Amino acid sequence: MKTNASPKAPLPVPSTDHLEKRSLRARTEPMSVLPLGDGLYEIESASDSTYLVDLEAGRCTCPDHVFRGVRCKHVRRIAIEITEGRTPPPGEISLECHDCDAPVFVEEDEAVEPAYCDEHAIWPGDVVRDRETGDRLTVVDVSPYRADAVSISEAVTTVADYPTNEGYDPDVPVVGAVYPHATVKRNGVVPSSLTVYVFPRTRLTTASDRS
Repeated sequence: MKTNASPKAPLPVPSTDHLEKRSLRARTEPMSVLPLGDGLYEIESASDSTYLVDLEAGRCTCPDHVFRGVRCKHVRRIAIEITEGRTPPPGEISLECHDCDAPVFVEEDEAVEPAYCDEHAIWPGDVVRDRETGDRLTVVDVSPYRADAVSISEAVTTVADYPTNEGYDPDVPVVGAVYPHATVKRNGVVPSSLTVYVFPRTRLTTASDRS
């Protein structure tokens, strides 16, 4: 599972007058932070040196902390990035949104791919687009079950093995959807028009996304 590092760049500093030396360097020096999970972070400093930080314990492998026992600029930088939403806090990791590559913070024990940002996540009731056909559908369920583990009707074929799904990821959740305009007659909705079709999650995208 690929996690994301924050960009190696200085942070915006509205005013530096009140900052002590290490806090100022934590903000103004270009650093990149990579969350590793379990409260651990890898940080690449301005000098291209790489250090390991245990944020919850307040420890860093840099000389400033090891030999002086101080709260170094690396620990401070990670705390700043978490506060500003650039880096996930302990207990969460950062994944890339499948549709736009934006960072998505998720709980470590719930981290599954593909991940989606708020703009591209789908929920029951949302209108989505089938990447294969361009058709618009309405989501009725987002299942936790994988496409290669869900059989279609009574057939042996799974959602992943269905011919038009072979180009999509087999290990992603299955989404159930109906065509948005059901056929309605005097006696009510025609049942066949409410057929729920199932798709691998990566086959569907938000209806507003034309990519």
